[in-house]
Amino acid sequence: MLAPAEWGIVLLSLRVGGVAVLACLPVAFALAWLLARGRFPGKLLLDGLVHLPLAVPPVVTGWLLLLAFAPGGPIGGWLESWFGVSVLFRWTGAAIASAVMALPLMVRAMRLSIEAVDRRLEQAAATLGAGRWRVFASVTLPLSLPGVLAGAVLGFARALGEFGATITFVSSVPGETQTLPLAIYAALQLPGGEGQVLRLAGISVLLSLGALLASEIIARRAGRGLHVL
Repeated sequence: MLAPAEWGIVLLSLRVGGVAVLACLPVAFALAWLLARGRFPGKLLLDGLVHLPLAVPPVVTGWLLLLAFAPGGPIGGWLESWFGVSVLFRWTGAAIASAVMALPLMVRAMRLSIEAVDRRLEQAAATLGAGRWRVFASVTLPLSLPGVLAGAVLGFARALGEFGATITFVSSVPGETQTLPLAIYAALQLPGGEGQVLRLAGISVLLSLGALLASEIIARRAGRGLHVL
């Protein structure tokens, strides 16, 4: 049985992961669309930048976020001067770190889904008089939607497990930025914290496994649907 403080950690992790995915979803889909269908100079560079968080150590990503969102940074200074807000040591900063780390996985899944859509169906809709946006809304988006959902669920699983960038960017503040991975690490440093580690690790494994299974089920159903088409 989880203690009230541990339930708070779980709920905070779910909120951070959910907000990260919702905020990242339109950006991820736009990038996936550009990489799947776009023809422009610098496409290879954009692809590399999108997937860079998967290659560099998460601590480096967190450090770069810290530079960008610090009060003297380009984004942090703008937020401070115009809105009087700061994301440092706040749960919103943890959501930003999780979103950045989840973005490459979401873009990858969505890009594959968009590329799997048969272009002949889009061309057929266009020959029947549908405009570009009508083709997108009535053909491309519905056919790629399962892959988009699978990417979102996969991104949520990644956000739940985010540690390195978060602790570097917003530290581990109990009740504010201390998500499941950070709470597990903190409990490991305490004598007699094995029980809390076991409980939180079990919850973390169950949540992540459920998200991964859901993503796989959605992806398989999408594959069967496209095969039928």
